[in-house]
Amino acid sequence: MKVLNVVGARPNFMKVAPIVEEMKKTTDLTGILVHTGQHYDDGMSDVFFRELGIPAPDVHLGVGSGTHAEQTARIMMGFEKVCEREKPGMVLVVGDVNSTMACTIVAAKLLIPVAHVEAGLRSFDRTMPEEINRLVTDALAELLFTTSRDAGDNLRREGVDPRKIHFVGNVMIDTLLKHRTKAAELQVEKPKQYALVTLHRPSNVDDPGVLGDILSALEEISKSIPVIFPIHPRTAKRVSEFGLSMNGIRIMDPLGYLEFLNLMSTAAVVLTDSGGLQEETTILGVPCLTLRYNTERPVTITDGTNIMVGPDKGRILEAFRRVTNGDWRPAGPPEYWDGHAAERIIRVIRAIRG
Repeated sequence: MKVLNVVGARPNFMKVAPIVEEMKKTTDLTGILVHTGQHYDDGMSDVFFRELGIPAPDVHLGVGSGTHAEQTARIMMGFEKVCEREKPGMVLVVGDVNSTMACTIVAAKLLIPVAHVEAGLRSFDRTMPEEINRLVTDALAELLFTTSRDAGDNLRREGVDPRKIHFVGNVMIDTLLKHRTKAAELQVEKPKQYALVTLHRPSNVDDPGVLGDILSALEEISKSIPVIFPIHPRTAKRVSEFGLSMNGIRIMDPLGYLEFLNLMSTAAVVLTDSGGLQEETTILGVPCLTLRYNTERPVTITDGTNIMVGPDKGRILEAFRRVTNGDWRPAGPPEYWDGHAAERIIRVIRAIRG
């Protein structure tokens, strides 16, 4: 069976890498890698292919940036042609970016079964574009691979046939565990002597008041320990537009996977609005202060290292003091976050095909 494996943006690459690798071990599945080009430059795309050992995409749509509507439309137009040419038996999508939803819609209308890896995650906040992408993708997919038990509960509440739901674990952790030793060899910074920051969500970076509050908290933290901030281009643009201060914060360009994994592994604390980092810090045992008021990954709170603080300066600083004072204990790891999720996914696909 021919399977189109779709990637589009930075978070997708770590998720699809172990699936592509596992699919190669089979004789009855032929994987074709389709890169939509939602993230398209070296720092946000190419370096991940090199470091993760992902083969060059068989198809590159090169859609580039634009509004959500523009980007989604270009992906759909390009991917429809790929499906008509390749005639796949299945389309496999990962995560919750625009490419995930766009390719799912195309496949569903062409009556091609869709497998969604990382299904059932819900923030219950429809102001997040990712939440819309998740809802649409899960409503149309035939195979729903979940990372946690609560994700399956969400799908069943939405009326999904339980036979479509398969609890397999977390493919991002497959990638992390495979590359952790190699990343540790880089020795980028002195362990446990810095805070690591990522920030990119529109709700945090598009409002000067919200962004200013977060940066003010980071400046305060920088008086205690160094603050390292590999800054997303969009975030850097907003900081400049709003004329905000970043005194004492060490800025750098976005990093490749291995460099960033090294920094994250040895950080004293991570402050982020990323969903994936909530998962990775959980396995690394590094405290994670999430700069959001909700999370689609609650298992990282109950069985991990995640502390929800929101983009609120007072709560950020209070949680930082708790962590540095040792008033914090990790839990976990979550069930099936063991490095074998991709194996389970391929096993299910082959069984259903048979």
